Amino acid sequence: MIFVLLAYSGLLVAIGLLGARRVRRSGDFYVASRSLPAPLLFSTFLAANLGAGSTVGVAGFAYVDGLSAWWWVASAGFGSLLLAFWIGPRIYRAACRHDLLTVGDYLEQRYDPRVRLITAGLLWLGSLAILAGQLIALGFILKVAAGIPTHWGIALGGIIVTIYFTAGGLLSTAWVNLVQVCVKAAGFGIALPWALTHAASWRDISDAAARHTSVNPDAYLSLSGIGAGGIAGYAIILVPAFFVSPGLLQKLYGARRESAIRRGVGLQGLALLLYSAFPVLLGMIAFTLYPDLENPELALPTLLSAGFPFWLGALMLAAIFSAEVSSADAVLFMLSTSFARDFYQKRLRPDAGDKALLRVTRITAATAGLAGIAVALWLGSILKALLVFYSLLVVTLFVPLVAGLHSTRPKASAALASIAVAVPATLAVHLLTNGKGFGLITPVAAGILTSALAFAAKAAERTRVASV
Repeated sequence: MIFVLLAYSGLLVAIGLLGARRVRRSGDFYVASRSLPAPLLFSTFLAANLGAGSTVGVAGFAYVDGLSAWWWVASAGFGSLLLAFWIGPRIYRAACRHDLLTVGDYLEQRYDPRVRLITAGLLWLGSLAILAGQLIALGFILKVAAGIPTHWGIALGGIIVTIYFTAGGLLSTAWVNLVQVCVKAAGFGIALPWALTHAASWRDISDAAARHTSVNPDAYLSLSGIGAGGIAGYAIILVPAFFVSPGLLQKLYGARRESAIRRGVGLQGLALLLYSAFPVLLGMIAFTLYPDLENPELALPTLLSAGFPFWLGALMLAAIFSAEVSSADAVLFMLSTSFARDFYQKRLRPDAGDKALLRVTRITAATAGLAGIAVALWLGSILKALLVFYSLLVVTLFVPLVAGLHSTRPKASAALASIAVAVPATLAVHLLTNGKGFGLITPVAAGILTSALAFAAKAAERTRVASV
């Protein structure tokens, strides 16, 4: 299988390098010259959203908790639909009107440079966590399926994605993502029917759930098995994360026109909802066949290596490799463009020209790729890494971004107040309740509510002062 993987990696790098030949300025790298049609938006968004959490992570979640793991990917689908028909068109119009390249550009244009700088700094820390999550998943897969030590698998994945993204940014990544989505569709589309027919049927899964004392069979076979609190916890974190993520919003900036966003991103949201059952059922099949795995996140890698014939295992290895590196390139996109644009050009070198900006963006991408490898070796858990990022992303950006798109009245002071209280409130509730929250008020929900109250209070105070 290692030879299949190396050949496929070489293909991805070659496509990325070919695309890089068309990159002449920062606008090509950042927003693909705003030239992406609906099909390329569909593939680049789907590639980014089907990453470690939606494959290895969700299969591990389903291995333990059963059918209710569906809510992880489904929440991403619901968030994508909100992006396609609500947030996306609004921020795209602002991006075209003011020639914005990053979400930081929008925050400065809407508020002021302080909001841009603080938000960028917080997201840089969280983004390294999600990049690490993709690489951890890749390390697990390569260790079980190909016998490569985890740390070497992490390094290989990090190097591949860094090369093809650094070469051409969004312009080359969009075409690489198209190939990756085709491979994912083939892999999962063939693997699940084969597994249900030849490995374990739904009756076998039901019998295994009833037989093993480690699970409650009724909860295991139910979409509501994790309870209303568990479902709300994932929905509150993940639905907003998929319409406020800078990495996704900046891909959206590359659309050829507004209608392409509705079609491309909207269909991608529906595709996520359709796909959401695939890794869940594969994780439950893995539990049926291998109920004693010490690490649930090895469920999909184990099924791939021990439960499938060689040809299907090789195809699934390529599909999962595609999933991890395609999400990793979206994070590198966010990290490199944020640092180069938000810190370098806006704070350190305001007089930097287009060529200097492009050069620094590429250097930053390479540096961030190496940093992601280091963090992956340190964190070790996929879902732990992803939840760090999603929580920080949502509580920091949700209120100032959504409120700013719907009203011009609140100013920078309101945005700064909301950001200042959001993370401390989330951490406080997390520590006081050991991460459980107060019923449906999860730590992230508490952070969002506190952020919204601070934003509203500051905006109202400014309105009162202005009216005196």
